[in-house]
Amino acid sequence: MQNASHHSSATSLRSDLIGGLTTFLTMAYIVVVNPSILSTEGTGLPFAGVMTATILLAAGMSILMGVYAKLPFGVAPGMGLNAFLAFSVILGRQIPWPIAMGLVFWAGLFFLLLSILPVRMAIVGAIPVHLRSAAAMGIGLFLAFIGLKNAGLVVADPVTFVKFGVWTTSSMLAVLGLFIMAVLLQRGWPVAFLLGIVIVTALAYSLGFVTIPDQLLSTPDFSSTFLKLDILGALKVEYLAVIFAIMMTDLFDSVSTLSGVSQASGLVDESGQPKNLRRGLFVDACATLSAGLLGTSAGTAYIESAAGIEAGGRSGRAAVVTGLLFLPCLFFAPLAGAVPAYATAPVLILVGAMMIKGGSQVFKSNHYEDLIPSFLTLILMPLTFSITQGLLWGLISHVLLYLAAGRYRELPIYTWIMAGLSALLLWLH
Repeated sequence: MQNASHHSSATSLRSDLIGGLTTFLTMAYIVVVNPSILSTEGTGLPFAGVMTATILLAAGMSILMGVYAKLPFGVAPGMGLNAFLAFSVILGRQIPWPIAMGLVFWAGLFFLLLSILPVRMAIVGAIPVHLRSAAAMGIGLFLAFIGLKNAGLVVADPVTFVKFGVWTTSSMLAVLGLFIMAVLLQRGWPVAFLLGIVIVTALAYSLGFVTIPDQLLSTPDFSSTFLKLDILGALKVEYLAVIFAIMMTDLFDSVSTLSGVSQASGLVDESGQPKNLRRGLFVDACATLSAGLLGTSAGTAYIESAAGIEAGGRSGRAAVVTGLLFLPCLFFAPLAGAVPAYATAPVLILVGAMMIKGGSQVFKSNHYEDLIPSFLTLILMPLTFSITQGLLWGLISHVLLYLAAGRYRELPIYTWIMAGLSALLLWLH
């Protein structure tokens, strides 16, 4: 009997090792993609500093997710939240990056309070499902738009605002990368994104577009972004809408990832609720708060963890394995810095495509009071280059149209509060 239990524990350990490795391979692209987004020209953020912060966050918070929440989820800076911070906050609103990191810190602190207080699920419930799905789709379009721009496929135009770009070697390499990644994803390869980035970068090098740095390894950059946030400078009234948007997007992201993946993979308790959801949300909140301190964008549980769970990693040990695998990446900053933007652009386009999946749920309603707020949320995010605008307009129009349709009794008290807050933030914005 003891032998059987020993065999079963050895099997589950092997499964967790394989699961943790699979999750790492599916999300390792973030080591290059996140610093390349945040260090976009004009933000002032250093690539090496952001890369170190990204890896430390992914390693530390994945391990915390495994040890404290006992869940097999990898954690890292969230796609969408990084683009929002770089393009909407730092470049769009001309907010210096230390203040932007202060905003991430405050969003994390408020998220932490919400994850401890019993109101957190009431707040999530106050946002109707169709608006949450529309927000995910809007962020997907926002990411895809940035990816198309980085690939050189979409460029600015003084008359039409945007147009199709001129074919160049780099845009053709981006399209090739898109095709390679899409085919590998279709075949279920966990390394699809990583391999696509490597192939495009290698081709760019062979064509003379990329130079390999003199030294391939370097010591991690612990000084340029670590604790450089401006906590007090971020506490201005005009920044409240940004803090609200980061916190709410992070909260939606965390709840939908933890709930969705848990439901799909059977990681639920006797009552059908996701296991250890409160602890998982607590770790996600810690990841956002830590992100501001380290010098990167808000952290969240990764949907890619589903691949690791599918491969057999079903306990917290899998997340610990994922976290430990990130640590050696600390020494590869020069090599990662050589990766061109058009090599990572296909990742943004494909992650955007994956986030569109909730569309059928959003647009199957025949009621305009559901349809219009969803559409405003979805369309305003890419067109205003701001996740904030999409969320605020979606919430306000939802309440106003439910009021006009005589369905105001269906709105929970928290929805009224959130819409009132949104109107106030829009006025202050």
